[in-house]
Amino acid sequence: MSTSTTPHVIIVGGGFAGVAALRALRHAPVTVTLIDRHIYNTFQPLLYQVATSGLNPGDVTFFLRSLRRTQPNASFYHGLLTRIHADKREIELHDGETMAYDYLVLANGVGTNFFGTPGAEEYSKSLYSRSQAMRIRDELFTQMEKAAASEGDAEVRVVIAGGGATGVEMAGALAELRDQALRDAYPELRADSVTITLVHRGAELLKPFAGRLRRYAAKSLRKRNVVLRFGAGVTEVTETGVCLSDGNTIPAELVIWATGVTAHPEVAEWGVPQTQGGRITVDATLAVTGRDRIYAAGDIAASPDDLAQLAQPAIQGGDHIGRQIARDLEGLEPETFVYHDKGTMATIGRYSAVVQLSSRTTMTGFPAWLLWVGIHIYSLLGNGNRVATMVRFFLHYGGPWYKRAVPIVGEVRPVRPNGDRP
Repeated sequence: MSTSTTPHVIIVGGGFAGVAALRALRHAPVTVTLIDRHIYNTFQPLLYQVATSGLNPGDVTFFLRSLRRTQPNASFYHGLLTRIHADKREIELHDGETMAYDYLVLANGVGTNFFGTPGAEEYSKSLYSRSQAMRIRDELFTQMEKAAASEGDAEVRVVIAGGGATGVEMAGALAELRDQALRDAYPELRADSVTITLVHRGAELLKPFAGRLRRYAAKSLRKRNVVLRFGAGVTEVTETGVCLSDGNTIPAELVIWATGVTAHPEVAEWGVPQTQGGRITVDATLAVTGRDRIYAAGDIAASPDDLAQLAQPAIQGGDHIGRQIARDLEGLEPETFVYHDKGTMATIGRYSAVVQLSSRTTMTGFPAWLLWVGIHIYSLLGNGNRVATMVRFFLHYGGPWYKRAVPIVGEVRPVRPNGDRP
């Protein structure tokens, strides 16, 4: 427990919102402790590139302790928040450590929502963390090697559940990996033996986007030989595939779950008000409802405006909270959070993306893809990550090299001395 007279700000979560809040306090007369269950920040918008062998895991992660190099009033603690004692302004961590705070910022993000679907958590792979992305990559290469080593017409069938940005980006990247990098590497497999099917309960992909962008995304995926199954959701995931709400089944060696997110289970123990989906309710200033000096931002926060769980609302929300803490220390009244919509985007593959800057300003194709690349590289933490990602993108998508791009190989369990491959 800290005994310093300097106001102590604890930020829980080193994602977009947490880092933005920390940076907003760089000149404030406070000490800041950033707590996260991981020791690194993950740039989640590019996790699908790790899962599809386009980027190394290190390209999308940043050592959180490095933030202190440019912010001396900040420190890092590797831990997991388990209890909030608001009456004492104290938190309790998983290891039993307690910390006193003057201000508390909750920005711990969310996890995968399986919606109670039988078998989904057990048999499908989700994509919300670095380790999950690596598991998808490893399983893909394991299934490819298994199919190549078998006799007969072996298949590698991938089913993606969810037609949002994550599902669309995964489907497009997997299709390009199959058609460009893996086709020559696996001559034992037929051209049509690796199939990608995207299952979506709705009638169109990318619901938040304009109609023409949704249609473009579907057309672009079909051009890449991705099978689209609309109008039926996944009701069960089994060891051999998925069952749909229309009674059909789709065989699969790999199922990727990209349908939604929910709060981590430990949030229910924090004693803060939550919505039905587990998000923490906040008022117009992003202060947690009914709690003094506790704020929340990012995916975990449910604001009155019901902002989307995307990077920009998290970044702007974290920055706003940092400024509100600084204002409170100066005795100023809190300000209402005003979100400035800078648009949203999704990529489908090489030279193909959709960008929506406003209801009337939209982009598709190469210009949209170029904007997507530039913004994502610029948004990465650390110059090393920016340079590494730029080089990988150039080799993966640019010039004459893209058809021969060597993928970042996943881990496949080694062959044992007696010849078996389990």
